[in-house]
Amino acid sequence: MKDLKKLLSENAYPGRGIVIGRSPDGKNAVIAYFIMGRSENSRNRVFVKTADGVRTEAFDPSKMADPSLVIYNAVRVLGNKHIVTNGDQTDTIYHGLDAQKTFEESLQCREFEPDPPIYTPRISGVVRLKDEDGFNYALSILKSADGNPESCNRFLYTYKPAVKGVGHFIHTYKCDGNPPECFYGEPTAIATKDSIEEFTADIWENLNEANKISLFVRYINIATGSYTDKIVNKNK
Repeated sequence: MKDLKKLLSENAYPGRGIVIGRSPDGKNAVIAYFIMGRSENSRNRVFVKTADGVRTEAFDPSKMADPSLVIYNAVRVLGNKHIVTNGDQTDTIYHGLDAQKTFEESLQCREFEPDPPIYTPRISGVVRLKDEDGFNYALSILKSADGNPESCNRFLYTYKPAVKGVGHFIHTYKCDGNPPECFYGEPTAIATKDSIEEFTADIWENLNEANKISLFVRYINIATGSYTDKIVNKNK
């Protein structure tokens, strides 16, 4: 496993990132989602609570130039499933699961973001608290074929059952650049923590100060389904 603090502190621009895993004591499912940005439009955002999760909103609505790829529901809950993504595919997955489709099937109608020349990947995750495999989770990335927008490469990673003390980290960009290089390879295995406060601090304090925008962390009690959330916004 890799040290998440080290991964973040050594990368000025991983973009948007998802971590899903299980706490070392085995009691909690762990979800974290952060956003970063380099443009004024992207940085002009905060996370706000919704009835079951979190969404992005403009910090200063008068300065929001284009909301199409930056304003969306990032986290939603459907029964015993918690969905987290870096775009409006959160709603696509929600409605797909509600129609008895699988996580993978729900994403078949979606692809990478239409933001040439980057073609930012769509990263998504789902936590399943109680099913035939016990607590498990999956991550997905939809990306262009090495920058070719005519082909979408689809990768699905499932973790059944979830292992105590282990999480998996996936993000949109490998590193900073102009344009930034899109993520490739498998999600990185990282160590989780029992304390939501410590895990939140580990992430927020090691994200690049200039580029970080917001962080959401959720710890879900696997036995009861109850959860605790933490939100940190750079814009206050």
